[in-house]
Amino acid sequence: MTEPGIVGIVEDDESVRRSLCLLIESLGVVVRSYATGQQFLADPQCGDCDCLVLDVRMPGLSGLEVQVRLKERGIRLPTIFMSGYGDVPMAVQAMRNGALDFLQKPVNDQALLDKVQQAIELGRKRRDQAAQRAEVAALLSSLTSREREIMRPLVAGKMNKKIAAQLGISIRTVEEHRANILRKMGVRSIAELLLLLISSSREPDPTP
Repeated sequence: MTEPGIVGIVEDDESVRRSLCLLIESLGVVVRSYATGQQFLADPQCGDCDCLVLDVRMPGLSGLEVQVRLKERGIRLPTIFMSGYGDVPMAVQAMRNGALDFLQKPVNDQALLDKVQQAIELGRKRRDQAAQRAEVAALLSSLTSREREIMRPLVAGKMNKKIAAQLGISIRTVEEHRANILRKMGVRSIAELLLLLISSSREPDPTP
């Protein structure tokens, strides 16, 4: 069974924050709310959120500053900005920094719920991708320097004979290293290895 998503809400207006919590909880997700950007960033579990609903204009840190602080920490949360002002430059900056959307207040309830669901799905895909990337990195670290040297031309499509001539080793040695590379990486062919490397480095598509 899929665990419920976690949605962070950062909104300084208490009544708006409560309304957002009630609305988004209707999706069956866990909601964590914060009155300021500082409170959110101070939470050691802030990076666990699948989605962040973030007000732009707040006392202390603005929503855009919170976005930048998260980016500096290496935390990439699918973020939905909300603003009561038609500030096009702010919207452009938020989107350039990776925001999923920039909604104008008063926010349409269904539009927000649809975006939150999209963000949760994207957040999960990113976490799965990060886990796969870490797993592939661990497998690659098990290869010797010579195996990594041979793997590069292998995945580039070069034949054993050409690799052997390029590195000044025998074809038999290349074949032995090739077999070890496939075994350590848990694949049966170079095609599977290439697919594994590509899939672990590909970013999830933010579109539904």
